[in-house]
Amino acid sequence: MVMRDVQEDPQGRHTLYTTYRNKRRVRCHSEGRIRVTVWRDRKPLRREMRENTQDGTPGSWFKITIPYGINYDKMWLMNSIQNQCSVPFTPVDFHYVKNRARFFVQGASTASALKDVSYKICDEENEKVAIFVNPSTVPYSVLNKLEPKEMEQLKLTLNKRYNVSQQALDLQNLRFDPDLVGHDIDIILNRRNCMAATLQIIEKDFPELLSLNLSSNKLYHLDGLSDIIQMAPTVKILNLCKNELKSAWELSKMKGLDLEELWLQGNPLCGTFPDHSTYISSILELFPKLLRLDGQELPSPIMIDTDVPYLIKPCKESSEGSDELKSLILQFLQQYYLIHDSGDRQDLLGAYHDEACFSLTIPFNPEDPAPNSLREYVKDSRNMKKLKDPYLRVQLLKHTKRDIVRSLCLLPKTQHDLSSFVVDMWLHTNTMLCFSVNGVFKEVEGRSQGSVRAFTRTFIAIPASPSSLCIVNDELFVRDASPSEPQSAFSIPVPTLTSSSVHTGSREQQEMVQAFSTQSGMKLEWAQKCLQDNDWNYTRAGQVFTTLKAEGKIPEEAFKQIP
Repeated sequence: MVMRDVQEDPQGRHTLYTTYRNKRRVRCHSEGRIRVTVWRDRKPLRREMRENTQDGTPGSWFKITIPYGINYDKMWLMNSIQNQCSVPFTPVDFHYVKNRARFFVQGASTASALKDVSYKICDEENEKVAIFVNPSTVPYSVLNKLEPKEMEQLKLTLNKRYNVSQQALDLQNLRFDPDLVGHDIDIILNRRNCMAATLQIIEKDFPELLSLNLSSNKLYHLDGLSDIIQMAPTVKILNLCKNELKSAWELSKMKGLDLEELWLQGNPLCGTFPDHSTYISSILELFPKLLRLDGQELPSPIMIDTDVPYLIKPCKESSEGSDELKSLILQFLQQYYLIHDSGDRQDLLGAYHDEACFSLTIPFNPEDPAPNSLREYVKDSRNMKKLKDPYLRVQLLKHTKRDIVRSLCLLPKTQHDLSSFVVDMWLHTNTMLCFSVNGVFKEVEGRSQGSVRAFTRTFIAIPASPSSLCIVNDELFVRDASPSEPQSAFSIPVPTLTSSSVHTGSREQQEMVQAFSTQSGMKLEWAQKCLQDNDWNYTRAGQVFTTLKAEGKIPEEAFKQIP
């Protein structure tokens, strides 16, 4: 047995772009001998690469890595780096590896200039962006660049597939095009060199391209296609049907392309959404000008001409009708929270518009991103500055009144202190009313029973009738109450039920009377009477109370005297 060493570049086992030309497997059979190949680290090869790439020659290549680069928009990132860099550069093979952004540049002087940019760029969170520069082998797309003859044949093939009258290019199933197969040219658009060559031809030969069909090309990532934003910005129709795209995040790599029609049928990502409306919303967040998705007409996007000032004149406190609006808002809040705290929030369905939106947020502390005190709210918290996943951002924005009420029912049961409410109406027109309420509430069940929270809630509502409102947008912000807030909250003692004041019913009825008395401000006997008159239906009793109070039909002696 003869043992031989075959040396291997250790970085070749871990670098996506390393070719295996330096690996030589020995397949030699001679009489009476077996030759075994042993792979070992080849230190001379590593040193050779360092010498070839750090000598400052124009042909040397460097790998540029941005940690957590996945959180940044490609256009913003590259423009920011280019603005800070002392020399112009051309990024090659921009892509994402796990949570890092990566590309390659040629030349030691360019690499040195990029290294100087590290920590000079701040993101929207005011955190500095790090840039790491390392010597590299030749990038994949450069090493495997199409030969001139192959480029010429690909150009001829694309011209045959171009429809001049419709300005449309049909590249479906391109790999098996007879003209390419007949010349033994393998064009696989998942490969960056093939996609780069295709986009180069499109940029030069079809500058007015409107429609691009890339269906049935087994695309599972869109790193290479992301350059379409710069190289074919006129594209309005894109067909990606019957590919292998697994996540909407892949589509975000093309965010910035002003698409009007998109086809995604036949991709695994279509089955990752809980329902069709969420699917549409997620795609619209990436391409807001989209008019058709998978052949289905979408509602026309609402566009405001930024060149024309657009102003709704807000009301003033002294303006005519402000007392009526104040009464309407206070009546709405009292009725809303009576139902909200009743234990069955399903009756809030009538308060929301069919297509209303709701979102919940909690404060974010980098040192404690998931505070135990607010753990019941963390999973539903929607912070656009922190959530980078477009699918999750849309999923946490509750659409339709049924989704909203379903999510409200999952939140901890509460008791709001109406006496703590601070209400502000900050805008109203004939068709819209915007107001916010601040206050405190107490959790009455679960692991955090008795905990006092502070909240801010912003409502946008439209008239449902002359005396009622319909919510179209609801934003809730919850935080831990400050040390002083629990002391002032719920400071009015809740009287206990006695046989001398009211008839003693079941324990559940006693609790209902106590809660109704606290929230309505009525004495216990009057609270019980209201519940009894409505067959102990807490929600209906609250609605009747709110209506009668607004009409001034409840006598003063029904209410508790507050010192």
